[in-house]
Amino acid sequence: MLEKKLFQKLKMSAREIYEPTTDTESAMYGPFFGTLGVSAAMMFTAAGSACGTAKSGTGIASMAVTRPDLVMKAIIPVVMAGIVAIYGLVVAVVYAGRVTSSADGFKIDQGFSMFAGGLVCGLCGCGAGYAIGIAGDAGVRALSQQPRFFIGMILILIFAEVLGLYGMIIALVLGAT
Repeated sequence: MLEKKLFQKLKMSAREIYEPTTDTESAMYGPFFGTLGVSAAMMFTAAGSACGTAKSGTGIASMAVTRPDLVMKAIIPVVMAGIVAIYGLVVAVVYAGRVTSSADGFKIDQGFSMFAGGLVCGLCGCGAGYAIGIAGDAGVRALSQQPRFFIGMILILIFAEVLGLYGMIIALVLGAT
């Protein structure tokens, strides 16, 4: 009997914790998750961009020894890796302008959608930057041996870049809801 009363008391306190009773309580953590989405969008895209730049840069450095005349053509993967961070910056600026305090009516579902959008943009950008780095490194090394490979390298880099663009589009759609 005592166990049954104790169990019902625990069940009631768990329900109070996980099911907020008023709209104000549910909105209390909304700005936190919105700001976390802003941070995730910028942080992960910057990490992917840095990884892509470093990986492509090593390919350029090794190619420049044998073919210094092709260095300006080989700089394109580094530029494309830098564009990935701009996608995260766009999402972060748009989201940061929309995050307000919970007293101003910012709801937790808005925070969750911004958090999800920030993660989508950030992780897509991280993957795109990494893919650009791998493709850029291999493409630049192949370019030093066969200059006709330039168009193929650019096409591969575009397909890697578009992953980050898709993430940005999805993040903007998620943040608008």
